[in-house]
Amino acid sequence: MIVDCAIYREGHRSEGPQDFSDALDEARSAGGFVWIGLHEPTADEFDLVTQEFGLHPLAVEDALKAHQRPKLEVYDDSLFVVLKPVVYEPRSDTVSSGEVMIFLGDSFAVTVRHGEGAPLKAVRRRLEREPELLGEGPTSVLYAIADAVVDHYLDVATELQTDLEELEAEVFTPDGGGSRHTASKIYNFKRQILEFRRATGPLALPMTRLAGVGSYGAGVPFVEDRARPFFRDVHDHLTRVNESVEGLDRLVSDILSAHLAQMSVRQNDDMRKISAWAAMAAIPTMLAGIYGMNFEHMPELRWEWSYPVVIVVMVALEVLLFRLFKRRGWM
Repeated sequence: MIVDCAIYREGHRSEGPQDFSDALDEARSAGGFVWIGLHEPTADEFDLVTQEFGLHPLAVEDALKAHQRPKLEVYDDSLFVVLKPVVYEPRSDTVSSGEVMIFLGDSFAVTVRHGEGAPLKAVRRRLEREPELLGEGPTSVLYAIADAVVDHYLDVATELQTDLEELEAEVFTPDGGGSRHTASKIYNFKRQILEFRRATGPLALPMTRLAGVGSYGAGVPFVEDRARPFFRDVHDHLTRVNESVEGLDRLVSDILSAHLAQMSVRQNDDMRKISAWAAMAAIPTMLAGIYGMNFEHMPELRWEWSYPVVIVVMVALEVLLFRLFKRRGWM
């Protein structure tokens, strides 16, 4: 579905023509660029855009099928960038991701959105309120979308950190760590971090190229050199996010290990208690078994006080064992 189509001249919007075949020519003649936004387009809808802007068939295939990793690819007439916005739902503790594909040329920007996590409408409104930034051309569209996506990564990372602290407190409480559902909660949280990492990790290299950091100093076609400081800012934010994700992943692994260790200690304590009670139960069982064999020649068998004495011996041995096990922490 075609969501929006507009031509921007010197940072100001004018509605684009209904026929895409005139959009690019009109934008170039006016010294501006055209920005077309689509949401989960069909092949027929996208064919019109492909013919007008000369998009590469491999990139078009990726945009239609979605389920791509974040990446940056350079073709002869355009630049193709894939971003994965994420949404964290606190009620269900789940991280879900959408996809935004951006085609960038000398006078056009085409954005294709899949899923509900893409903030493109808000990005467009923000850019239209900043004509100086929008006047930089299609590069401003790529920067604004990347900046919005990565900034939201920071928000999601903060929410995950808060939830992880709550989970950590639950694990290390006297009773919470023994809950049968604690391990499943930790494992589910680790899956959400993995989903988050799939969106943030692969994006590091494209942002490095766009920012011209390190060995990637030659720049990227269709991206203005003066935009590099802006992309460096996005790159810095993404680095913070990736460091936070790495920390979360390590911490949740440590929490899982600590929880399993706690469970092992509790099981050992339970086994010691069971063994202690079994040892205490063995003494009266042994004595009663001996005197229940009905042999004629047994110690003190016909003595009047033999029964009370045996009972007293049982009780004394039970008390002795109880104090011994209590001193060693088995009871």
